[in-house]
Amino acid sequence: MERSSEKIPNPAEIEKEIGEFLSKRFGTQVKVINPLTVTEPAGTGTAAEPPKPRPSIHFDLVPEDLIAYLDRYIVRQDEAKAILATKVCTHFNRIKQALAGREHSREMVGRIKNNVLLLGPTGVGKTYIVRLIAKKLGVPFVKGDATKFSETGYVGGDVEDLVRDLVREADDDIELAQYGIIYIDEIDKIASARNVIGVDVSRSGVQRALLKPMEETEVDLKVPHDPISMIQEIERFRKTGKKDKRTINTANILFIMSGAFNDLAEIVHRRIVKQGIGFGATLKGDLDPARILPQVKSEDLIEYGFESEFVGRLPVRAVLTPLSEEDLYDILRNPNNPIVLGKKLDFAAYDIEVKFEAAALKLLAGKAYAENTGARGLVSAIESVLVPFERRLPSSSLRRFPVTAEVITHPQQVLARMLAGDRQAELAAEFERLAAEERAALKAYLGENRRVLSEKYSLTLTPARLELVAECYGREIMDVGQVLEHIKTRYDAIKTIELQFYKRHDINIVLEEDAVDFVMAQLVHSQADLEGFARRLAADFELGLKLVTEKTGRTRFFLNREALLHPEDFIAAQIRAGMGSAPPLDPERSDP
Repeated sequence: MERSSEKIPNPAEIEKEIGEFLSKRFGTQVKVINPLTVTEPAGTGTAAEPPKPRPSIHFDLVPEDLIAYLDRYIVRQDEAKAILATKVCTHFNRIKQALAGREHSREMVGRIKNNVLLLGPTGVGKTYIVRLIAKKLGVPFVKGDATKFSETGYVGGDVEDLVRDLVREADDDIELAQYGIIYIDEIDKIASARNVIGVDVSRSGVQRALLKPMEETEVDLKVPHDPISMIQEIERFRKTGKKDKRTINTANILFIMSGAFNDLAEIVHRRIVKQGIGFGATLKGDLDPARILPQVKSEDLIEYGFESEFVGRLPVRAVLTPLSEEDLYDILRNPNNPIVLGKKLDFAAYDIEVKFEAAALKLLAGKAYAENTGARGLVSAIESVLVPFERRLPSSSLRRFPVTAEVITHPQQVLARMLAGDRQAELAAEFERLAAEERAALKAYLGENRRVLSEKYSLTLTPARLELVAECYGREIMDVGQVLEHIKTRYDAIKTIELQFYKRHDINIVLEEDAVDFVMAQLVHSQADLEGFARRLAADFELGLKLVTEKTGRTRFFLNREALLHPEDFIAAQIRAGMGSAPPLDPERSDP
């Protein structure tokens, strides 16, 4: 009998085929559960995928750096940003010291983490600010809602699920996850009701469940009610033949909690009035949370309905103030804000370019302020006006949409005129006006933040580069940081050509800043590519500079913009300078 040359299937393939057969025969009523333990031998099966590079974690930030970063995205909230940035930086720099063996806090009795409590009304940016910090630090981040914990009682399973979610967010990297941030919103909803006699287990039980993770505990990553973790455990057992207990320690996980705390101002005010004795009468009736909440104390939170142990694990408190109409306008004017950029992306999906007039943004801020939901109202305000345009314009020939004040005040009339097609020239002129307005506003923003941005991206923001950033921002839908990274990448690529030229031709050239700006502008405008520039540079300068080297002995040359535009004139000038007919250039001068 001739032996079949067909490949013998492995257990996983057999299981798959049997499962498909049973599915066709019996539907979803019968499933295969493989009880076999098969350790896959080395060198068999498909090649393992290369491990993903671990994101770089910035444990070396100082508070001022983090505050400057937040200032580019968050309007107002200066006190909250300062407190949060300071304590977050301290938390992670202490971790860095511990990892380096220079801190012994793990051996200290009663070690306290800098867990944070954020107090403030809805829509002031509590979630946004925490997401920005996690992104800047490069640590995994998960958000939970305290209200779902109150529904499941006080067993704590859901609380520990947040820690497991952190591991999933870190791509199953436990070491990375143990330095993550867990953010729990609406924490005020688990305060015990003050009019309830006895223990309010549905809320105080959740507080107790949070106590250990907020301090330090070992959380088992495998739980009976989580099918995903069970499947992962079975898969690891099949591959390794080992049954390892996987846990994560929460000692270095930072917990940040937030809530609106609507009635807390009244409690704080009552305490202040009581303590003020005779002076308390002057405060009666003044319940402005922005003025009252910064004076909150632990006793106020305990009276609000939190247990003292829970309050003690939130030693850092920051208050975020309500946003005014002007604040909402500043948010929309910020070139990094995701609301306007997101709406541009919506229309870009239909190849429609959008520009917003400052007066239109002012009107939208007024509409959002009237909703009294903070920054969240901005999204609904924009959507309520622009959704009809988003529905109708993709079917038209219009590909440039200027959002003027009239679009906000009379959307239906403006849409009808646009669809009629009799205002093309007027619309084109309006669009160009708004593009110029946007460019001017962006350049003003870059000028105000030039020092911070230059240091962050290691890129000197010359006037030519400011123009280039403004042009890129106007053409592409990116925030300022993405534009600067885009330009910095091209800058570094251009500077590497200097080394390539030296290796190939043994001549040291230095591209001056105006020459680099000239080349970057060409690359951004798609008038050239980097390889083409390198070839043209060699064709224009190799033979000429070798001739100059033979006649003068010089091997180092500074090329400015004029040299790139007129290479023959530059080489001739170098030869004349070397032969004494013109003042020689200093070959050792520093790059400006």
